[in-house]
Amino acid sequence: MKTPKRIEPLIEDGLVDEVLRPLMSGKEAAVYVVRCGRELRCAKVYKEANKRSFRQAAEYQEGRKVRNSRQARAMAKGSKFGRKEAEDAWQSAEVAALFKLAGAGVRVPKPYDFLEGVLLMEMIADEYGDAAPRLNDVELEPDQAREYHAYLIRQIVLMLCAGLVHGDLSEFNVLLDPQGPVIIDLPQAVDAAGNNHAFSMLERDVGNMAAYFGRFAPELKQTRYAKEMWAHYQAGTLTPETELTGQFEDSTQQADVYGVMREIEAAKRDEARRQAALAAAEAPPGQRDEEPTPPWMR
Repeated sequence: MKTPKRIEPLIEDGLVDEVLRPLMSGKEAAVYVVRCGRELRCAKVYKEANKRSFRQAAEYQEGRKVRNSRQARAMAKGSKFGRKEAEDAWQSAEVAALFKLAGAGVRVPKPYDFLEGVLLMEMIADEYGDAAPRLNDVELEPDQAREYHAYLIRQIVLMLCAGLVHGDLSEFNVLLDPQGPVIIDLPQAVDAAGNNHAFSMLERDVGNMAAYFGRFAPELKQTRYAKEMWAHYQAGTLTPETELTGQFEDSTQQADVYGVMREIEAAKRDEARRQAALAAAEAPPGQRDEEPTPPWMR
């Protein structure tokens, strides 16, 4: 087939020998099967922002690091340079996530290189060497559904231990090879500690898995793994070996509203004293102590 223009630099650099066929076209990228020496790999060509159906929602961008303050200002202003920087950062996020998660033992496609908006990575294949099917394309027996669900919950735990939440996990973003599920499509992965939406995204990811596998094993729909693993994560007790039950009891303890209000009022009084002392210290000598002391400071 004709070589896509975006893949030409990889051929020129000797990273790819031949483009064999298109594999799929998704909401943010088109994927091609390529030959690299004797190996078949995938080249993921990211679509330009105006040609994607998936938008870079602000909740996904929160907490991501940028190279410098100039880049951050340009991205905030939405200038041409800023849009390009945002686009580069969006694409690089998946590359960084793949390297980090592969290193943490999560089953994701192995990344090899990233050049000119093209990610070269492992091709996930079935037992015949063809592209592996998506989870959504297979029918499961109840026991198999339970096994795959438990496996993916462990993968989500591994991701969280590595500090990341997928953010868009569903049966459409999981492939099945002879060894089991493989998680794909990570450009929207978020920093678990730096993103205020991380828990809601984790809960959605876990909920999507429960809803899908619950079609084959209905009891899985009642599990509450997201809140359980997040509670461990916040407490600093989540590890790859943490045993989860799928059950979680919400706290029934009522908030001490009056106690919180007392703390707020005490903080206000402390700040008022500090400001008054600062003003007195900066006042000219003849004007000090002329103002009456406010009632709340007596």
